[in-house]
Amino acid sequence: MENMDDILQKAQVLVEALPYIQRFNRKIIVVKYGGSAMVDEELKKSVIQDVVLLKLVGFKPIIVHGGGKEISKWVEKVGMEPHFINGLRVTDEPTMEIAEMVLNKVNKSLVQMVQQLGVMGVGITGKDGGLLKVEKKYSNGEDIGFVGEITEVNPKILYDLLEKDFLPIVGPIGMDEDYQSYNINADDAACAIAKAVNAEKLAFLTDIEGVYKDPNDKSTLISELHLSEARKLIEDGFIGGGMLPKLNNCIDAMEQGVSRVHILDGRIAHCLLLEIFTNKGVGTAFLGDKEQKFYNEDNK
Repeated sequence: MENMDDILQKAQVLVEALPYIQRFNRKIIVVKYGGSAMVDEELKKSVIQDVVLLKLVGFKPIIVHGGGKEISKWVEKVGMEPHFINGLRVTDEPTMEIAEMVLNKVNKSLVQMVQQLGVMGVGITGKDGGLLKVEKKYSNGEDIGFVGEITEVNPKILYDLLEKDFLPIVGPIGMDEDYQSYNINADDAACAIAKAVNAEKLAFLTDIEGVYKDPNDKSTLISELHLSEARKLIEDGFIGGGMLPKLNNCIDAMEQGVSRVHILDGRIAHCLLLEIFTNKGVGTAFLGDKEQKFYNEDNK
């Protein structure tokens, strides 16, 4: 039998969540889903539970997923070597074919998990309803094959699905003007979609705890960053590697009207709920320069 303290603690957690539920009720939240959270079955389940809960308490979530690890696995399975230039996957025609098949497979498995929890999920890619229009992307002038740079987002299909109470799950594939398919970086897709639908929040699930002042010192994790501080971190050379494009995406999304952007550690079960519903989140939240910080030095 649970003791009274445990029961009261549960009530306290729900009360703490109330102002957030009120604030984000009927608001669109875009969740970029990738990394370990897509590979580990238990983590996958906890992320989907989080998103379904958000939906059931009145938020309007959209999932944008990647599938890089799974694509690499299948490329190797058929005896091909994955190639990367400047950190971007070289996508020739056979690789594009595999990428599209794998991303569709991942997409429908997420739909299945959402439906098992009693919410109507609909899986689409950027090709559906002309959602993501792209042009060929070059990496420092080098041809990397069928990799797309998003030129236009038509969010009508997303609005239609949300209006009818569906949970949209988007795979990052788009088409160019000649209707050729292109693979898109999932972070870029999530960022472009969040801007197009004027999302209240954009959350990136990653394999890192958040943004560090010093990547070699885990105690320098930054809970909240104003935009000006984020730009300064980049200018001062603190941010490098795979974190740089992520940070630029966060800044770009906020400049284009997304209210809040979060970088979360997807390896922590229920990281999404902890970040959205509690006073002390688990990742790094980006705020507009005029916004008040939540975590002052006293309550860290």
